[in-house]
Amino acid sequence: MTPRVLAALSVLVIACTGSEGTPESGESAVTPQAKPQVVLETSFGAITLELEPELAPETVENFLLHVRSRFYDGLTFHRVRKDFVIQAGLLTADMVSRKTQIMGIRNEAANGLKNLRGMLAMARTSEPHSATSEFFINLKDNPRLDFRESTYEGWGYAVFGRVVEGMDVVDAIGAVPTQRTSRFEALPLEPVVIERAYLKSDSLS
Repeated sequence: MTPRVLAALSVLVIACTGSEGTPESGESAVTPQAKPQVVLETSFGAITLELEPELAPETVENFLLHVRSRFYDGLTFHRVRKDFVIQAGLLTADMVSRKTQIMGIRNEAANGLKNLRGMLAMARTSEPHSATSEFFINLKDNPRLDFRESTYEGWGYAVFGRVVEGMDVVDAIGAVPTQRTSRFEALPLEPVVIERAYLKSDSLS
């Protein structure tokens, strides 16, 4: 885990256990940690994503940073390739690109997770370690996007979660009519908007 993730976990443990942090007699000191879930409320319905912080710590930390800062609220799925992927994290419905402060994170594609149908992964440029805010959901199994080797051509795209609810919504988005423009290869004719993105546990507190 990154230092920031470890620091956040330390604060969480202190807050939950009190100053001593000592379990009651007979209780286990180690309890399983639930995987974080993020809800994307879109104009087509809700999609729930379950993240993999143990396998992709930097990628998950980066994604949650954008979620909690409300970066994704109001953005669209600006790339919809039928039978391939739906991609978001850049463009508003008004065709304005939203800039992130992240300069590029380490590519964690070698974590054993595959670009299978319903899996969540980071988009990037041709540079392997260039992912920032854009992500995609696989509409089908896409093995050619997987890690093969630590070379410029073989890095692949880092998978860091999966759809656990709302795959019907993902499929509906994947079927919308699109157009090619000077900037985008498969832009929906009508914007598909992420109205709100939030950590599911935050909505329960």
